Amino acid sequence: MLTCQRSHFTLPDDLHYLNCAFMAPLAKTVREAGIAGIDRRSAPHLIEPSDFFEESDLIRRLFGRLVNIPDPNRVALVPSVSYGLANVTKNVVTSPGDNIVILEEQFPSNVYAWQRLCSERNLELRTVPPPLAKHGGRGLEWNNRILTEIDRRTAVVSLPHAHWTDGTLFDLVQIGRRARECNALLIVDGTQSVGALPFDIQQIRPDALVCAGYKWLLGPYSTGLAYYGPTFDEGSPIEENWITRLGSENFADLVRYRNDYQPASVRYDVGERSNFTLLPMLAAALELVTAWTVPAIEDYCRTLTTTLAIGLRERGYWVEEDRWRSGHLIGIRLKDPRDSYQLSQRLHERKIAVSFRGDALRVSPHLYNDVAEIEALIEEFD
Repeated sequence: MLTCQRSHFTLPDDLHYLNCAFMAPLAKTVREAGIAGIDRRSAPHLIEPSDFFEESDLIRRLFGRLVNIPDPNRVALVPSVSYGLANVTKNVVTSPGDNIVILEEQFPSNVYAWQRLCSERNLELRTVPPPLAKHGGRGLEWNNRILTEIDRRTAVVSLPHAHWTDGTLFDLVQIGRRARECNALLIVDGTQSVGALPFDIQQIRPDALVCAGYKWLLGPYSTGLAYYGPTFDEGSPIEENWITRLGSENFADLVRYRNDYQPASVRYDVGERSNFTLLPMLAAALELVTAWTVPAIEDYCRTLTTTLAIGLRERGYWVEEDRWRSGHLIGIRLKDPRDSYQLSQRLHERKIAVSFRGDALRVSPHLYNDVAEIEALIEEFD
């Protein structure tokens, strides 16, 4: 079992940073990789053509191990979730009158893309709301509502593994099975789960998985990773760049233009993907997560959030049932929403970093936190 890994980070001693769902602090090794990358970029005469490819291929392999993608070429390097989803929406096949299923209060990047597609193609956007927060069986009922909304006219089901405001879990295996029964695509935003919650591509079988890199993957901002399944093998990327074309490793032959792309999902890589500062940082972050292992990270975080859930339930606050909440991200509903401002002021004074998202106070610890920090948070609730 893992112990607290705060020594790998440079967080101030008096700061209780329970906010990884906002942005992960850079681990020391990730920061060092970025500095080394800047130094390398200051001497461009030392950069070889192979450097444009080797770091990218390493990252594909590391992410593939993390979520069980046997073929690294199925991993695309993207700068954001919105970019990764734009590749999806450009290549989704629909007919007028089809519907797309999403969740209420889903993260905007996984909403705006579908709103636009529905408007352009005359599709129905079905937004599935949760039951009332204090209703027993909320998580189960929300999952059942999703299954009910998927029908033979559903073209896409697009949702997260864990809800970004309160950590409610969604049974992607069951939802994916229902989507395939209706010939619908399953698109997953893994930003608030991959890296802290086990995700198996072979078990869940999504048609696409898109993740920002700066949260639970512990990487730098403006990095992301995407898996695109066979459905997208012959698709058109949202931009045409030289490095995704077949034979781009041979710089002398770049003037001999090619129409064919690199294998599988590499066609969807962002232009200038070979960022000599950000990619080494992302690689170092993925190596760290891989070394710690996602199941161990999940277990450690769950110990902390379970302590929090027990303490706050005893004080009369609502937290999602343990079966239907993630271990690394937990949402708390206040007894009176009007108390949120005063509570946020108290937490700020105590240097306890959390986030208010929707109508929940979101707490998202990681390996740099310990039980004492959770207890400090609990003390701020009456």
